[in-house]
Amino acid sequence: MKKISYIFPIYNEQDNIDLLYKTMQETTAPLKKKYIVEYIFINDGSRDSSLQKLWQLQEHNEDVTVINFSRNYGHQIAVTAGIDHATGDALIIMDSDMQDPPKVSLALIKKWEEGYDVVYAQRRSRKDGTFKKLTADNYYRTLQRHADIDIPRNTGDFRLIDRKVADEMKRYKEHNRFLRGMVSYIGFKQIGVQFDRDERHAGVTGYPLKKMMKFAADGIFSFSSAPLKAISRLGYFIALLSVLGIMYALAMRLLLPDSTVEGWAFIVISIFFVGGIQLIMLGVLGSYIGRIYTEVQDRPLYSIESVRSKK
Repeated sequence: MKKISYIFPIYNEQDNIDLLYKTMQETTAPLKKKYIVEYIFINDGSRDSSLQKLWQLQEHNEDVTVINFSRNYGHQIAVTAGIDHATGDALIIMDSDMQDPPKVSLALIKKWEEGYDVVYAQRRSRKDGTFKKLTADNYYRTLQRHADIDIPRNTGDFRLIDRKVADEMKRYKEHNRFLRGMVSYIGFKQIGVQFDRDERHAGVTGYPLKKMMKFAADGIFSFSSAPLKAISRLGYFIALLSVLGIMYALAMRLLLPDSTVEGWAFIVISIFFVGGIQLIMLGVLGSYIGRIYTEVQDRPLYSIESVRSKK
């Protein structure tokens, strides 16, 4: 029998774990006629009682594996650890807050059975605030327009990947990970399944605004050179303005020799403006250089304190 591995990153999800596992058991019951099903939970440094709940699940259920990180490494690293430890022929990555409807995973499996190697869940609607919807939509439009690869819009990490895709992903060791971009970059036969995303069942999101901004930056800097190209274009534009300013000053001096070219305030403002632009440029360059520095250090992606499984 082939195996299906479900991967759940866990960060402060104590009020969702029991419902999640119960719902998954009910949802995957029909699958167990022809598949072995395993559930891999990665505790990403939770501060609540999530780990204790996961251990209780693992003690009473042979299909549960619990990976406990030594500290919090972040959602993308937790998913990576799940991929590294999963043994299934197909791997399904899901959030643990019940926003990814478990029944949708059956539709992903059906497409996999048809021969697709990657089946990503594409949001048709989402029950989030106006600010979250607006910023997410604009971000994915920007990413799709400027990324060096085609990253489908309205998709998260909720997806199924075939074993050969998972094995290929293990070769990618970059630290600032943007998994949905990596899966698109790897290629293979891919298709989307549309779904309506639910509300979070309990708890608070593990992605506040600060983390969301870093995650968004990882997507841009990992799969697009557009910021670097923008620096060059802006530099040319400012240089053109400088040339026009010089021509204006020379024309005034030659055509009206008795006149004085005024504009000390304008000169000071221009200096501050150009200085600010230069600092922004240095910031963009620093973001790329910082990522190079992190990769050159070549540290392990994560450290595991314990793994509990009955296999």
